[in-house]
Amino acid sequence: MMPLPEPRDIPPRLATGAFILNSGLGKLKADEATAQGLHGMASTAYPFLGKLEPARFTRLLAWSEIAVGGTLLAPFVPTRLAGLVLTGFSGGLLGLYLRTPGMREPGSLRPSQNGVPLAKDAWMFGIGLGFLGGRGYRVRASAHCRTRRGCAR
Repeated sequence: MMPLPEPRDIPPRLATGAFILNSGLGKLKADEATAQGLHGMASTAYPFLGKLEPARFTRLLAWSEIAVGGTLLAPFVPTRLAGLVLTGFSGGLLGLYLRTPGMREPGSLRPSQNGVPLAKDAWMFGIGLGFLGGRGYRVRASAHCRTRRGCAR
């Protein structure tokens, strides 16, 4: 039998997965100016990305977002694995926020007006960490009670 996500994990998986999937689908239709803007910001934070052409980078980013969103939405993917994927993805976005000039107020972690769109991705990092800390799948009550004292028999 396929392990199902805990009921408490379903809403954040749906909301986050749909948001990221939609973002990736939108980037598949990105024009050249959008691709250059995305590539420019990313290569400022992560210089090795400068070796990629803007259009290729944007396609790779789009498919990465589609994969992350799909992983979160797929009920057969264990929640811990989905959390690992989400934490890695959102960690990269937080790195973009921390490394890109002008995204934060001087000498602070607080976002500038321009940094708010990137800083808000901290919620995804938190959700990913929460998924990593969970059990990842439902445990039958009888199996759960064997490990604890005081469960009704």
